[in-house]
Amino acid sequence: MKMRHVRALAVFGIALVALTGARGSGGGGCDSHSSSGSSSSGGSGSHHDNDDNGTSGGSVSGGSGSANEALRDITIDTCAYDAATKNLTARITVKNDGVLDYDYDVTLKFKGTSATTATATTTDIAVAAGASKSVDVTTPYAGTGDGSEYTKCEVTRASRS
Repeated sequence: MKMRHVRALAVFGIALVALTGARGSGGGGCDSHSSSGSSSSGGSGSHHDNDDNGTSGGSVSGGSGSANEALRDITIDTCAYDAATKNLTARITVKNDGVLDYDYDVTLKFKGTSATTATATTTDIAVAAGASKSVDVTTPYAGTGDGSEYTKCEVTRASRS
């Protein structure tokens, strides 16, 4: 084989590896999330049971893929009935580990015993790159009791732009 053929094959091999990425290295993406760890289809998230009224905290559902990155940025800190305002209230923390500033929109579902649910949405939560922000998400309590039938909070939808 002539030397020019060997050089052409070497250049082709290097270009192929550069364009497709080396296996096992996480690829050669353009953003900071392309080589991050992945999760199984079972999802990821968090669950906290720490509030003052004895009700359980909440969970965040999510899996792999860029559509769920906003979900993974949200943690539910508390989930409870606020007797003073007669609202169902959840305290969430949005943590932006990215390099860009984002505005988050979050929909939260308050789940109760049997089929009892209530939904709250908050929009335009501005979080700077590398920062976190805690906000209260509330919805009016439609019942006549003490809100104890609501035992869990769950983020059902989140987006960032």
